[in-house]
Order: sequence, then C-alpha cells, then structure tokens
Amino acid sequence: MWKDYISSVSKEYSFKPPATNIEVNQIKKELNVELPKKLFELFGETNGVFDSFDCPLIWSTSQIVTDNLFFRNFDDYKDIYMPFEHLLFFSDAGNGDLFGYRILNGSIQTDDIYVWNHEDDSRMWVAPSLEVFIKDWITGEISI
Repeated sequence: MWKDYISSVSKEYSFKPPATNIEVNQIKKELNVELPKKLFELFGETNGVFDSFDCPLIWSTSQIVTDNLFFRNFDDYKDIYMPFEHLLFFSDAGNGDLFGYRILNGSIQTDDIYVWNHEDDSRMWVAPSLEVFIKDWITGEISI
C-alpha cells in the first residue's frame, strides 16, 4: 500500500527492503515509544523512502533511533532548546528542521505531523496524517 501510494505521488522515490522486527523493535527499546500504526505499516514494506540522491523522505529505522537519541541527549542543546523527548522525528527538511509525531503521556496519540524549526525552536503542525505529509512534502504544499 505505501510503496504504491508514494509511487502514485512521484516516481522519483526508491524503497529499501522491509524493516525487520528487530529493527522496528529497536525504536521502542531505545526511544521508549510505540510507532504509530501507519509508520509501522510503512516499515513493513520498506525501511525508509529515498530520492534519487539517496536523501530520505522517510528515515530508516536506524536513522530514527540515532537522530532522536542525538537530539534528546546532546548536552549543548539542553541549554538552547525545549526537550525533545516529546517528539519522535522520522524525516527532515534538509535545512536543519525536522518532522515528527508528538509524544504525549508517553505515547503517540494522534496521526498529526509537526515540524520542529531549528532556528526558533518552534513546533508547528503541518499535516493531519502520514499520507498527507508525504503527498504535501513531495508536491511542495508544505513550505517551511
């Protein structure tokens, strides 16, 4: 479903083999949060979505773990940014801004997607679902 959907929006993206259960479970283990259903389903088809330059539209499971841990644990950021434990990043804009889900009371409770602005530390709603985020980011409807 996800590969077909993304290909219907743009043929410029490629897919990796599906994520293994171990790779998906690593996110829960390291970041202490369950993946939202739609992102979990996407990883069942592909471990990340990449453009022709191998830049990710959707990060791989390993990049989700690595980048989220970096933002949550980098000491210099603790003095200039609000905490990152309340976001699960899964994509970036290529300019330092990151896209993610909101974590509330230890879980992701909605499909809403937010962007974190690295310049002013704002967190702004950008899409009601992963499908809309993917379509709007590819087609330029999301502008940051």
